Amino acid sequence: MPLADHLRELRNRLAKAMLAIVITSVVAAFYSQELMDLLASPVPACEKGDLTTGGKCAVIAYSNLLSPFTTTVKVVLMAGIIVSCPVWLYQLWAFVAPGLHKTEKKYTYYFAAAAIPLFVAGAYLAFLIMPVSMKVLLSITPETAANILEVDTILDFAVRMVLIFGFSFELPLILIMLNAAGVVTGRRMLGWWRGSVMGIFVFGAIATPSTDPLGMIALSGPIILLYFLAVGFSLLNDRRRRRNDPDADLDDDEASDLDLTPAALGEVESVSATARALPEQSTGEADGGRSHRLNGYDDIT
Repeated sequence: MPLADHLRELRNRLAKAMLAIVITSVVAAFYSQELMDLLASPVPACEKGDLTTGGKCAVIAYSNLLSPFTTTVKVVLMAGIIVSCPVWLYQLWAFVAPGLHKTEKKYTYYFAAAAIPLFVAGAYLAFLIMPVSMKVLLSITPETAANILEVDTILDFAVRMVLIFGFSFELPLILIMLNAAGVVTGRRMLGWWRGSVMGIFVFGAIATPSTDPLGMIALSGPIILLYFLAVGFSLLNDRRRRRNDPDADLDDDEASDLDLTPAALGEVESVSATARALPEQSTGEADGGRSHRLNGYDDIT
């Protein structure tokens, strides 16, 4: 299509996606109180009027007059984006799909079918870890002080945890995609396992907001398991690729292995008969000796 038609198609797709987000956000607004309770559930709340328990609990508060409204809008809009994700993801796919080949579409289906469950699993694990992380962070508070948490802070903490855990679970899928594209082999990924495990633990220690080892292990452990599953899948894929194409792993300047297996006598006779059936080269007599043959061979040979 011309550029103007592409832009018009993009505008229509974006309009449909935004309409779906608006509709689901309006519906989510009727459940705003339940959503706020769900957001605040990981926080160990103090009893009303009790601020002397130090790091054992926290009081959820708003910092200014507009905070209740703005925070509710953020939570409702986020719920609308999450609930309407099948619609706007389909609109994105419908815009991109006409430019893909059949094999590219097939791999895209596989990627989406694996990426969505992995992200949901990471987000669910983050929601399970959040109460423990908050208790550890609040436990650092001295007994003479109190914790007063803003709702925006809790929202940012929850969103960061969900995104970190969700996208971290996509790492094995990225490795499998690189292996399918021929960028990296399973044997090479297996040779990286020591550095990969160390890097994953370091990433888990930095990415998790809490300083406790439980959060680091909760994030690093599943990623390490998924990493070795990706390595195993890549090794099987490399074996299948070598079986279908023995020369697939050769470099451009590397010669393939020659088949030096002796042929049967019948095959040799058939090859000799084929060689005798080839037309004879000119001896130079018919063209007046202009072919310059020497010992039965022409000068080029």
